[in-house]
Amino acid sequence: MLNYIIRRLFYAIPILVGVNLITFALFFVVNTPDDMARMHLGTKHVTEEAIWKWKQEHGYNKPLLYNNVAYGIEKFTDTIFFEKSVSMFAFDFGRADDGRDIAHEIQSRMWPSLAIALPVFLLGLLAYITFALIMVFFRATYIDFWGIVLCVMLMSISSLFYIIAGQFLIGKLWHLVPISGYASGLDATRFLLLPIIVGIISSAGANTRWYRTLFLEEINKEYVRTARAKGLSENIVLFRHVLKNAMIPILTGAVVVIPLLFLGGLITESFFGIPGLGSYTIDAIQSQDFAVVRAMVFLGSLLYITGLVLTDISYTFADPRVRLE
Repeated sequence: MLNYIIRRLFYAIPILVGVNLITFALFFVVNTPDDMARMHLGTKHVTEEAIWKWKQEHGYNKPLLYNNVAYGIEKFTDTIFFEKSVSMFAFDFGRADDGRDIAHEIQSRMWPSLAIALPVFLLGLLAYITFALIMVFFRATYIDFWGIVLCVMLMSISSLFYIIAGQFLIGKLWHLVPISGYASGLDATRFLLLPIIVGIISSAGANTRWYRTLFLEEINKEYVRTARAKGLSENIVLFRHVLKNAMIPILTGAVVVIPLLFLGGLITESFFGIPGLGSYTIDAIQSQDFAVVRAMVFLGSLLYITGLVLTDISYTFADPRVRLE
């Protein structure tokens, strides 16, 4: 088991390094520091002196990979690549254009994002799997038919509709919760309730249909027929055998959600005024704060790779054959 985990960790390291190199190339080779300066200063009538001053203020006035005028190890460390890219592996993200420390902003903003994403993930997973099992239990009946119709209807509606409709109906007409905003402590509950409900409902159609498809594939296999031949009830067959054997694809789908648990929902946080990492990323893109965007890209890739490793490890618990292989 330990050797399996170590192998997976070693597989993840070159992937993260590769993502970091690609990110560096996109931000500093394709889009050079001079281009960044012109975007901030304006593309018309920008002098070379103004560009150099902006680059010096933001730490982009050094060579990209190799510093000829430096001595010793500083030939490699006194470069943009080392200060802006390699330093991220030590979680040193530098400062944003407004002077605030990016690492501190990430630490403070991750909690509002988690407060939304974690309940949406856990409650949604429970609801989607339950509804899918009910539809499979009553397959080829009116319950299954209208369940599919409802799922297709939910899938056909944009998530923006759920956000706007929820704000108008629950927040403005019924005055049950605030439309937007955030508060600390227990007061945050009334601000988080509506985003959580919207997050669960907006993903219900696609996820429920997907889980239903997984369970239908399992229910026609030989081990299910054997279980029925032994006299086991349909409830035991579904919840003890079918659900257990469908855990591999369920765990695979869950890995996509892991980065969102920390990074938050970009649209949801922006519409509801939640000061999380999602809104932080949107604000950085709008203000062309490349330091923040680079940090969020790196953090997202790190979380996604971490999710892949955790998924591989969870496979060994869901299916012991993976461990033996």
